Amino acid sequence: CGHKAKDGEFVAWPMETPGPFTVEGPVEQYLAGLEAHIRLALRDVLEQARTSAESWELGDRPRETWLDDYCAQLSLLATQIIWTEETARAFDDMEAGSETAMKDYKKINEDRIDRLIRRVQKEKNAELRTKVITIITIDVHSRDVIESFVVNKLGDASDFKWVSQLRFYWTYTPPGQNLTSLTPPHQKTCLIKICDWTTVYLYEYVGNVGRLVITPLTDRCYITLTQALNLSLGGAPAGPAGTGKTETTKDLSRALGLPIVVYNCSDQMTYQTTAQIFMGLAQVGAWGCFDEFNRISIEVLSVVSTQYKSVLDAIRSQSKTFLLADEELRLVPTCGAFITMNPGYAGRTELPENLKALFRSVAMIVPNLKFICENMLMSEGFIIARLLAQKFVTLYSLCKELLSKQMHYDW
Repeated sequence: CGHKAKDGEFVAWPMETPGPFTVEGPVEQYLAGLEAHIRLALRDVLEQARTSAESWELGDRPRETWLDDYCAQLSLLATQIIWTEETARAFDDMEAGSETAMKDYKKINEDRIDRLIRRVQKEKNAELRTKVITIITIDVHSRDVIESFVVNKLGDASDFKWVSQLRFYWTYTPPGQNLTSLTPPHQKTCLIKICDWTTVYLYEYVGNVGRLVITPLTDRCYITLTQALNLSLGGAPAGPAGTGKTETTKDLSRALGLPIVVYNCSDQMTYQTTAQIFMGLAQVGAWGCFDEFNRISIEVLSVVSTQYKSVLDAIRSQSKTFLLADEELRLVPTCGAFITMNPGYAGRTELPENLKALFRSVAMIVPNLKFICENMLMSEGFIIARLLAQKFVTLYSLCKELLSKQMHYDW
């Protein structure tokens, strides 16, 4: 038994628990049951992956072949859990007096990335290539974080540079923090921390999809959006087209194991449409990303602020149910709304003040292309990627500045 993604990835369910799933009863009941079953199955597979990952350096299954046994989502998550634990261990060793602990760990990171790149060079299977490339993408960022610790001689685990990273811990759900967890309390699960915000990984299956290159801009965006959730607000990335507003929000939801639905807003949207969207998001705990939010007409926007405020008030008061559009609805407090805006385009509305107050804004700018280029080269099997990336970015920026502005020169 198992489930298959539209990209062809198959995930086998563990035989003991939760075992096979019986489809019976009304459609809405068995679909909800199937969703819960898949989440429990993914948690159990993650536990196996996390346990077997401890023998990467010692056993006969190094990481580059270990990842064949697990789906892309869980291979990546187990890798991030191990990275968090090993980094914390390096900090402990430094406090105990080992001055080279972080440098040694940086070498281990570089060695693991090299071995993955060599795997990409030989791999013909498209599904496996996508999986390895996804892990390289996140690994490169992890290596850069460790490198910054070495360069800045950081030896304290409470330093903001470490605390501001997404950190993944394999532990029990802490009681009394009002965290939404779909794992039974007697079982360990993945706990995610960034700054002073904590959440539980929710095991929404996403399939074998790639992940964005994490640049310093992405890091800052993650901090702002998670702090917005910490304050029970929505997030509002704003900036020119092509800066990754929607994609960064989608990527953060994948990192947290949350479902996300993207809506392309237009002036055809009415307050009834938005009410139904908020009803759906609140009842399943999903995120909604409203693209080009300021296209919606001003009359509708003023009603949207009332609708979303009733959701946020219910989250703040830790209610199990709340009223929206005269209907009593169940509330899953992981729900959130994110609005992306292109300022200064024709036909865009200025947001009302009472709506602005419900969203925390993030200014998005053009990302650093050097990081993205380095990652793309590594993913295609280039080992000395950093030097090549600098040369390519310089070459392309010179072309952009010196060549004519014709359409076929799209730099």
